[in-house]
Amino acid sequence: MRAGPNLLSTILLVIIMLALDAYVFYALRSLMANAAPRLRGVVFTLYWVLSAVVMASIVFYGKIPWAKFMQARAYYLTFAFSFSFSKLMVALFLFIDDGRRAVMWVVEKVRSAPAVAAAVQAREEGNRETEGMSRSRFLLKSGFLVGGTLMGTLLYGLSNKYNYHVRKLRLAYPNLPSAFKGLKIVQISDIHSGSFNDKEAVKRGVELIQAQKPDLVLFTGDLVNDRSLEMDDYLDVFDKINAPMGVFSTLGNHDYGDYYPWPDYDNNRRSRLKAQNLETLKGIHAKMGWRLLMNENKILEKDGQQIALLGVENWSMNPRFPRLGDMKAAYEGTREVPFKILLSHDPTHWDGQIRTEYPDIDLMLAGHTHGMQFGVEIPFFKWSPAQYIYRQWAGLYEEGKQRLYVNRGFGFLGYPGRVGILPEITVIELV
Repeated sequence: MRAGPNLLSTILLVIIMLALDAYVFYALRSLMANAAPRLRGVVFTLYWVLSAVVMASIVFYGKIPWAKFMQARAYYLTFAFSFSFSKLMVALFLFIDDGRRAVMWVVEKVRSAPAVAAAVQAREEGNRETEGMSRSRFLLKSGFLVGGTLMGTLLYGLSNKYNYHVRKLRLAYPNLPSAFKGLKIVQISDIHSGSFNDKEAVKRGVELIQAQKPDLVLFTGDLVNDRSLEMDDYLDVFDKINAPMGVFSTLGNHDYGDYYPWPDYDNNRRSRLKAQNLETLKGIHAKMGWRLLMNENKILEKDGQQIALLGVENWSMNPRFPRLGDMKAAYEGTREVPFKILLSHDPTHWDGQIRTEYPDIDLMLAGHTHGMQFGVEIPFFKWSPAQYIYRQWAGLYEEGKQRLYVNRGFGFLGYPGRVGILPEITVIELV
């Protein structure tokens, strides 16, 4: 019997992981050569137990009923990724050191010059004297420091998933009708209710939204991870969000249920259960008092003046995500309205269509990226892996008279935590 491609891939991955484990363990043993025997025993045992857990999950991953343990799966994957990636970082430093030593060995053998060998030895001794340790030991310790820091950072980030951060900004528009000057908008995005495991913490987030006393609340998609039932325990939390001018929402890529293995899928990936799930989700928006904008608009009036609020279904430049948004339908009837706000989940829609075809959209609000839930944000410096995927990934962007704001997300997905990029409640004041 020939092994299938999945079995061969698993075997290859296990071999690579075993080689990585052995390579890093050899360095760990060297690093702890002078440690107390009992400490060495504890560290070595823990290392191999954790490695065995990761290895076993690779072999038996397909047999584990993850659908029943989705939150446990998220925490496990966080551990497995951080532990494995940390070992890769250690291995990278070890490889650099091994490469350095290999080059030195080749130089000695090729030249066969005692003077060269003596010079190399003297240089090493000089390094030990000036640096307090050999280059090999320095790289070894650096590798474990970098790997350990990365793993510790990801584990620490688990405590930040409900650490809601209010970001405030004022946006000035000369074409904003005077009746709407000072309009306070709260934007939230990417709730992903299926990831939550602390209802009280989510309640505090909703209370923080209401504490901003918004005139208008706008939600830019991804209420759930996949299924409408994820909102069963949280409908009575999010229905507390309200504002004098209303709460308006739109759909994100996860709201369509595309990533769930519906049991009645046919050969064309059509599913009655999936379609029913979407209709139920739309009804949940209505139950919460949220006005879902499905490729349509709402004209807001105040003192005889108007602004237009447009909302489209998901529209993405990335072929992996649905492109269901219909701007033509959403725009209809708003041409003469002097100020327009668009709700569109995916920020690639801005470059892909809005800036080129709808230059009178003054402000587009999006989400989707979560800022990758990992990065650095300090004054005058902002970085995240998200920036290598999305041109606009967090915060405010401007092109000519148009602006885009990308919310970092209220919830979380996959990694049940946040490092540097905190869950966001955006407060926008129009002046």
